[in-house]
Amino acid sequence: MKSKHSITNREFKLLIKPQGLDRRSRITALSDQILNFCKKNKVEFFHLDNATTGLRNIYFYDTPGEDFRRNNIILRVRESRQNVWVDDWCEVTLKCRTDDLVKAHEFDPSPKKSIKSRLRLKEEILRGDTLGTARTIYSNNAILDVVPIDSLFEKSLASVAKFFPGLITLPIDKKSPIRIVGGRTNKILEACLPIGNLVFGDGVQAHCEIAIWMKSVGDPIVGELAFSYRVSDANRGQAKAHKRADKFFKKLQIELANWLEIGSTKTALVYGKPE
Repeated sequence: MKSKHSITNREFKLLIKPQGLDRRSRITALSDQILNFCKKNKVEFFHLDNATTGLRNIYFYDTPGEDFRRNNIILRVRESRQNVWVDDWCEVTLKCRTDDLVKAHEFDPSPKKSIKSRLRLKEEILRGDTLGTARTIYSNNAILDVVPIDSLFEKSLASVAKFFPGLITLPIDKKSPIRIVGGRTNKILEACLPIGNLVFGDGVQAHCEIAIWMKSVGDPIVGELAFSYRVSDANRGQAKAHKRADKFFKKLQIELANWLEIGSTKTALVYGKPE
């Protein structure tokens, strides 16, 4: 029986130390280590040798007092890039992310009915306090894929609420200005490289990639190794496969101990506050 709180995606995330991440040889070494680890642990890994690296700008909106953050809300914009050129369309995501599934589900991130979106209720599995452990946060997302950059929000909460009516329900002054967290120069340049697919069981196949966040080219802030898969009625009951993914994530931390950065999420680094 599918519950109203049914997870649609499971995503496992590990922060990676930034040193040298803008060198292809370092990423190749990391990828090779994961490949060898999978062989040892008998997890099928379909490795991608010639994947294309995608580039995009990433930034976050909030009030000057960071009211979104204090209410577990994240408003993120991703602008795709082709080399130096930024596309005319961007992806906008509004999410409620908290360690309480019910609380995450209570907030409705859905946009106005006239706006096409994808809704996702994600279980995000992060590294725990010690190596080889895990903790979970839940993320209730609405993703708008093609928003014209020129029609992004004006500088007020009311203008954002025209896209996302659920924001009106939050205890935030509706006249509050909104701005890019850290200012316009705080846009992140992200390089994202798919590295392969992990198979944990029938219908449980995870897409694995590494994302590198930079202040500018040649100035990595942090990396993130992530693997994720969709959860549907077809694979929801595959308890053995889901547990295998959990176990793999914990053992992978010990394997990659020298690579790992302390911290929770990339967003937490932008805000300078843990999540």
